[in-house]
Amino acid sequence: MQKAEIIQLPYKFVPRPYQIPFLKAMDEGKKRAVKVWHRKAGKEKTDWNFMIKEAHKRTGNYWYIFPKLTQARKVLWEGIDQDGVSFLDHIPKELLDGDPNKTSMMVKFKCGSTIQLIGGDCFDASSIGGNPIGVVFSEYSVTSPSLWSFVRPILANNGGWAVFNFTPRGENHAYDLFELAKNDPEHWFSELLTVEDTKAVPKDILEQERSEIIKLDGNDAMYQQEYNCSFSVPMSGAYYAEQINLAYKNGRVTGIPYDQALPVFTWWDLGRNDSNSIWFGQMVGGEIRFIDYEEGVGKSMIDWIKICKDKPYSYESHYAPHDINVHEYTTNKTRLEVAKNNGINFKIVPKTGINDGINAVRIVFNRCWFDKEKCRTGLNALKSYHKQFDDNKKCFLDHPYHDWSSNGADAFRMMAISINPNKTYLPPDQRPNRNVGGWNNGSFVPTSRYDRVN
Repeated sequence: MQKAEIIQLPYKFVPRPYQIPFLKAMDEGKKRAVKVWHRKAGKEKTDWNFMIKEAHKRTGNYWYIFPKLTQARKVLWEGIDQDGVSFLDHIPKELLDGDPNKTSMMVKFKCGSTIQLIGGDCFDASSIGGNPIGVVFSEYSVTSPSLWSFVRPILANNGGWAVFNFTPRGENHAYDLFELAKNDPEHWFSELLTVEDTKAVPKDILEQERSEIIKLDGNDAMYQQEYNCSFSVPMSGAYYAEQINLAYKNGRVTGIPYDQALPVFTWWDLGRNDSNSIWFGQMVGGEIRFIDYEEGVGKSMIDWIKICKDKPYSYESHYAPHDINVHEYTTNKTRLEVAKNNGINFKIVPKTGINDGINAVRIVFNRCWFDKEKCRTGLNALKSYHKQFDDNKKCFLDHPYHDWSSNGADAFRMMAISINPNKTYLPPDQRPNRNVGGWNNGSFVPTSRYDRVN
C-alpha cells in the first residue's frame, strides 16, 4: 500500500523572524489583530499563508478584502514575489477542489472551505459566497470602515477572526482601531513595525526612496508614513488637510449636542453598491453644526430612511445629489420616488464640477463645527479625501482618487453647494412668529424654507 504524502502548511513560505509574533498570537487563540507594518514588510504573504492554513483548520468561508477589486487581482491573485513565487503557488494543488475561479477570484478546497478576494469599492454581500469565519482587511487605512461594521457582527456570532494590515494614512479610522487594539491586549494582537525594526529593506534602497520622495513632494512625509509608520504626517495630496487642522486647533471638533430648538438638515451621497453617507447638521448664526454622521453598505433606501426616522431629530430639509433621479432596475423607480413614498422629500443639489464643489467646501469650512464622537467616521473621510496620484508621471492629478472616503466627502460637498455661503441663520428667539411653517410660539413647524438674513 502506497504511503500518503504529507502536505505541510504553510506551503513554500518561511516566515521572517519579525512575522512570527503575529502568527504565534493567532495560533494561541487571538481572534483580532492589527498590524501596522512598513512598506515591503511582507504583509500580504504572511496573511495569505495564515488564511490558507486557517481554511484547513476550520471549514468555512474566508474573505480577503482589498480597498479596490483591481488591487486584489493585481497584488494577490496575479502577484509574484521577488523570488518568483506567486501567491496562488502557496496553495498545494492537491488541496484544491477544481481550478481557481478567475472571474470571482475564489478558490475552493477539498476540505469544504473557500477563500475569495474582494474589493471594497464594489462590495456586494449578495454576490459573495456565504458568511465568513475569517477575514483579512488589506490596507485598512484606505478601506471603508463600513465594511468592518458589516463583518463584525457576523464574526462575533460565529467566533471568527479578523486581521487588519496597513501602513498609516494619517489619524483616521485605522489609527483609531490600532489605538483600540493597543488598549485591549487581552482580545487583540497589535504591532507597529518600522523599517528600523525589521531591517527588511537595504539601506541603499531606503536612501534612494527617500531622495526621490523629497524631490517629488518637497518633504519626506510620505517616506515617514510608508517606512517609519508615522500617523502624525498628513496624507499626501489631501484636499482639506489645512482646513481640518485649523478646525482642531480652533476647538471646532468637540462635543456638539443636538439642540432641540433647531431643525436638522441632512446631506446625502448615494454611492455605488448600496453604499451611503449622510451628514446631519444644524445651522444658527454663521455656524454649521454637524451633530451626527452615518455611513454603511448593504442597506436599501428604505433602510436609510428608517435610520433617519429613528433618530430623535426634527428635520427641516434633506439634500441629495442629482443621481437620486436614476431609475433602479429592480424596482423601475427612482430613489427619489422611493424616498417620497416613504416620507422624505429630497431637494436635489445642482450638479457642479467636482473642483468647484471642493472649493465651495473650503470656503465654508471655517464655519463648520463637528461632534468629535458621532462625526468621527465622517471626519476621517474628510481627512482621507485626496488627489489621484499618477505613478507614471510621478505627480498628483487634478481630480480625486475614488476610494472609501469619497462618499463622505461627496456628501459634505452637497452641503457646501446647497447653502449660501454669504447667508447667516437666525436663532429661534429672533425669528418672527408665523401662522404657517417656521417658528410659531416657540415650536418648530416644518416648512419649505428656513428663515435667513444677510
